[in-house]
Amino acid sequence: MNILYLSPGFPEEMKYFTHGFAHVGARVFGVGDTPRSALDPYVKKHLTDYHQIANWQDETAVIRDLHYWLAGKHIDRVVCLWEPVMILAAKLRESIGVPGLNVEQSIPFRDKVRMKEVLTRAGLRTPHNARCHSTKEAREAAERIGYPLIVKPVAGAGSADTYRADDAKSLEEALRKTQHVPEISVEEYIEGEEYTYDTVCSNGRILFENVSWYRPKPLTCRLNEWISPQSIALRDLEAADVRVGVELGRKVIAALGFQDGMTHMEWFRTPKGEAVFGEIGGRAPGGRIVHAMNYSCDADLFAGTAEAICHGRITQDLTKRHNCAIVFKRAIGNGRKVTRYDGLEALLRRYGKHMPVVDLTPIGEARRDFTKVVVGDGWIVARHPELAATLEMGDRIAAELRVIAEG
Repeated sequence: MNILYLSPGFPEEMKYFTHGFAHVGARVFGVGDTPRSALDPYVKKHLTDYHQIANWQDETAVIRDLHYWLAGKHIDRVVCLWEPVMILAAKLRESIGVPGLNVEQSIPFRDKVRMKEVLTRAGLRTPHNARCHSTKEAREAAERIGYPLIVKPVAGAGSADTYRADDAKSLEEALRKTQHVPEISVEEYIEGEEYTYDTVCSNGRILFENVSWYRPKPLTCRLNEWISPQSIALRDLEAADVRVGVELGRKVIAALGFQDGMTHMEWFRTPKGEAVFGEIGGRAPGGRIVHAMNYSCDADLFAGTAEAICHGRITQDLTKRHNCAIVFKRAIGNGRKVTRYDGLEALLRRYGKHMPVVDLTPIGEARRDFTKVVVGDGWIVARHPELAATLEMGDRIAAELRVIAEG
């Protein structure tokens, strides 16, 4: 099978899918705005060919350019696992004539207001929201919906440019910070724990499911540098407080008509136990969640997703054996370079056999900007069959491991 794969080298998770497609026997034709010479060698070795485009924004030019490049080549699938170019991928499918989501089916995955309209019509609980193009519209929406509110881009991803507003004053501050965003969504703030529902699908069938628990909520982490964010890939999806989200997620997939690849949904469990939809992307999750899924199953979901897209199945054993915590660290101190790690040796002595990954910013290198890099100054995996043990390890790593920046 010949795969046209958009953006094989960015974000970082994309390169592992490049390997996945090659692993299941596909010929991978990569397209990106990165020069061939700058591609990660790991990506290069798994590509059949690569074509550099000028930029992703001019979709008409990209489509014209790719039709010229693909002359004489047969393409079976157009694959996009990165949210910003999902609509372009749909336009390419339509112009080439290959299966997969078309433009109309793709729009609700990118437009958060349309997304919620479709799901509300399907009878699913979504936050009350409004599309706004001006501060006047946003203020009017706030009056109708009531505080607290969330202000975020209609076509955003993750928690970028996302703010909570508890009153009129904080709404004005959020509107000031999002002046550069063409369309914003003003929506009801849902009180409760935040989770993901992630899938691998083929021909509309869900072949694999994952639920990860954010500790604390991503927005809280984004606004507080001192926090070490955690996400926990949960082993038991039949637990009552998790099952409600799985059931909601299945209905969301069906209502939106997703077909092939990965989805990443976020949802809330309220204090009353209600599952409330947050948003969904027709893409692979970021924040190392695919890695957490792999470590929870001792499997390779990068290859599994490729097999699902190319062959309509996943032949690996995907039994969940572990709860898996991913802990992200942020350097502390006033310096620009990482100089030491405090607490790591003690944690390794105590939990080392349960910590398959310790990947920190190397000593001597510059600290990273946590607002731009989800991983921050490193990530640690801790896993265990028992949830309580996994949470204990995650909390101790968050509290006791310190990445120090000095100089």
